[in-house]
Amino acid sequence: MTSPEGLDLDAVVPWLRERGLVGDGDVEASRLAGGLSNVTYLVTQGDTSLVIRRPPLGHVMPTAHDMGREFTVLSGMARGGFRAPKPLAFCDDESVNGARFLVMEYVPGRILSSDAAAEGLSVEDAGVLSAELMDTLAELHAVDAAAVGLGDFGKPEGFLARQVGRWRQQWELSKTRDLPEIESLATWLDERVAAIPTGAPWSVVHGDYRLDNCIVDPVDPRVRAVLDWEMSTLGDPLMDLATILVYWSRPGDTLRHEIRFAAFVTDRDGFWDREALVDRYATASGRDIGHLDVCIALSGFKLAVIMESIRKRTLAGQQLGADMSLADGMARATDALAQMGLAMADGEGVAALSR
Repeated sequence: MTSPEGLDLDAVVPWLRERGLVGDGDVEASRLAGGLSNVTYLVTQGDTSLVIRRPPLGHVMPTAHDMGREFTVLSGMARGGFRAPKPLAFCDDESVNGARFLVMEYVPGRILSSDAAAEGLSVEDAGVLSAELMDTLAELHAVDAAAVGLGDFGKPEGFLARQVGRWRQQWELSKTRDLPEIESLATWLDERVAAIPTGAPWSVVHGDYRLDNCIVDPVDPRVRAVLDWEMSTLGDPLMDLATILVYWSRPGDTLRHEIRFAAFVTDRDGFWDREALVDRYATASGRDIGHLDVCIALSGFKLAVIMESIRKRTLAGQQLGADMSLADGMARATDALAQMGLAMADGEGVAALSR
């Protein structure tokens, strides 16, 4: 057995066998491409395919990359019948592989993480998928957290204020340079979040909802499963809508095209404009979107910090599969996200994301 970096098969395979997830015989593993956060591996043995996820090997922000948290929410989604990979096992013994990890089912399909990956998508399919993404998000936000065992998964009251505080702290731990725009955005968010009335409706929040965190059916433009639940909690559902709007791209965008994740995918003909996405979600969910501007600015702030954290790992040589060009790309992404957040603060609305 050849172990990919970050996954010690000599230690992990016996652990899998003890739980009946693989049998005797050779096991193969490879690191799945895509994503710059948690590391994901495909483990195969004959007709059996499993997925293992573990934290990154380098700089990790406090409370981030929590495999136990992801396993808990995946278990809840399985109980609720929501479209997500079924969790199979969780290892909290770091001596096995150097970090905690989870095992989940492999869901075959397409991940549209690049323009090339979306080449076979027709104009009609792009439109159907745009609606499907909003309907899936509304479906997630309708999950009864208590009924699926996630009633104590977070503290919805004060969620947005805690998010601002948390990402302020993460910035101080992750920054590789001073960036006044980040400080200005954080100050604006403090003021605006404090003005939002308390008692707003809450739901399970995915935390990183976007097109390339979904597995799309190989034939039909339908979402088969939503991936990457490590940042899930109970909180303001508009944060999920804000996240996909920030990651969405359309022809003519400038700032968005500085962010390398799934760049240009939704520029294709047939994908909806952001305003149409907002309308579809509002209709499908029945939710008030009155403070969406605050959530979009906060999403830009949060994602800027995450990009800076990736830059820090890259500069330290701790980002798997990355070279130093990634560090420059992450710096541009951090700057662009901060500017997008400030454009929202200037009152430009969703149109600010088209700068």
